[in-house]
Amino acid sequence: MSRLLIFGLGYTASRIASIMQARSWHIDATGSAGNVSFDDSHAVTAALARATHVLSSVPPSGDSDPVLEAYGHALHGKSLFYLSSTGVYGDAGGAWVDEASPTGTGRRTARAHCDARWLEMEARVFRLPGIYGPGRSALDRIRAGKAHRIALPGQIFSRVHVDDIVGGILAAFDGPPGAYNLADDYPCAQNDVIATACELLGQPLPPLQSLAQADLSPQALAFYAENRRVANGRARRLLSWKPLYPTHVEGLRACLVEENQPC
Repeated sequence: MSRLLIFGLGYTASRIASIMQARSWHIDATGSAGNVSFDDSHAVTAALARATHVLSSVPPSGDSDPVLEAYGHALHGKSLFYLSSTGVYGDAGGAWVDEASPTGTGRRTARAHCDARWLEMEARVFRLPGIYGPGRSALDRIRAGKAHRIALPGQIFSRVHVDDIVGGILAAFDGPPGAYNLADDYPCAQNDVIATACELLGQPLPPLQSLAQADLSPQALAFYAENRRVANGRARRLLSWKPLYPTHVEGLRACLVEENQPC
């Protein structure tokens, strides 16, 4: 039986685990919803010894990667998968970035360092933009009254539906190691996403505000500090991957359908 060990069973990794279990894989995972404690070195080492594949969704801690620091010595010989971020590219002034673009020049310097270390170990590294999906999208922010429309002409973001991340990872099982951007085909302003979500919910648009008026958290302000379009051509070419939801319109509609399904 093929066995997958997941470090960090969060929102995205949980979707991956569900799909792999449906395909008769055995799953071990760390995290609050997992069956192995990250700090139990004996249990993790035993799970690693059984695993054929390892996926890490654990972000950097300070300047280092917790998984590589604690268990990097036991990862050799495994098929490795790492969920990284397109934040490694920094601000591109709205220009396109691909896997050949420089990394480590933005606010995510620790992430870029960890990304590089996983690549050195011949992992499949997935650089992800803003992740959304059922229970975690503009639809939820509008329902909660927390959606913002910010007056920043020319500000562009890329995003990806969580199920398209799953599709990219599955495709990479038969693909070569290396970095892959998984993003949809339509980078656009966040205001466009909010407008689509409001239309789907039949809700009025939030007021257009400046950054100062919106009183955003430091994390949200950092989000608006970078501007880039993320190209997905390498994943298309090498993995024969293409997004199920090529724009946020199809993706938000799918979220609404899934959220309205009876349990």
